[in-house]
Amino acid sequence: MKHWIVAVFTLFGATPALSEAQLVAKLAFDIAGAEELSAIELDPTGTAFAMVTDRGFLLRGELTRTDEVLNGLTVSQMIPLKGVDGHPLGDGQTDSEGIAFGPNGQLYISFEGRSRIMAYDQPEGSAIPIRRAATFGSFQSNAGLEALATGPDGTIYTIPERSGRFDLPFPVYRYRKDWDIAFTIPRSDSFLVTGADIGPDGKFYLLERDFLGVGFRSRVRRFDIDGTNEETLLQTELRTHSNLEGIAVWRDTTGHVRLTMVSDNGQTFGPSTLVEYQLTD
Repeated sequence: MKHWIVAVFTLFGATPALSEAQLVAKLAFDIAGAEELSAIELDPTGTAFAMVTDRGFLLRGELTRTDEVLNGLTVSQMIPLKGVDGHPLGDGQTDSEGIAFGPNGQLYISFEGRSRIMAYDQPEGSAIPIRRAATFGSFQSNAGLEALATGPDGTIYTIPERSGRFDLPFPVYRYRKDWDIAFTIPRSDSFLVTGADIGPDGKFYLLERDFLGVGFRSRVRRFDIDGTNEETLLQTELRTHSNLEGIAVWRDTTGHVRLTMVSDNGQTFGPSTLVEYQLTD
């Protein structure tokens, strides 16, 4: 059964603080029972999506655009994530924060409360656990695995929200046959990690947020896959957007890379939002 979502579309004329990215769309929407969206993943065309909430729900559906402009979404599935026993995740287990597609159609979900990653061969199916790294148990409270991305070869990358100290970089954990740290990302200002993706250009994109009490700032940085050649693509002014938590990177039909980001409405009690930026290079 499909759930048709009526969305309010607003295109802001404001430009971002940096010139590398241009805001092209903002879509406000409400989905009953799907508050606190925390991550988004898109197919290569930017159409089919998967999103997760902080409360352990998975949403699948499609975005619609007219002349490349985002103007709506349809949700075709909203299901509770399950554990390895096939039952919906219980209390204290549902803090899902990151999502990524695997090369063979698997879904990967990262969890913050008890930091771990689960794989799903079928969205409605039982979870397949990915072995935890020994250091996952040492993260600060409420600051575990926030961002998740996969490479075209199936390599998994994940990052905790905090690094432990202001003078420590964020570790980018990598899973192939075992866990290691692929590279580290320097901390700057007071931004913390919220999302990540590997774009069609093979670059590593990092979404960060800074909460200043009365609102949020957002930032997107881009790196080579070894952590070198850092670029700041976007840094918004305070309250340009709400709490952007998830990012999906894809290429549109004009050949430009786009950043599609979703907000967590838990801090504002307003509608969730999708925002899209188009890169100019």
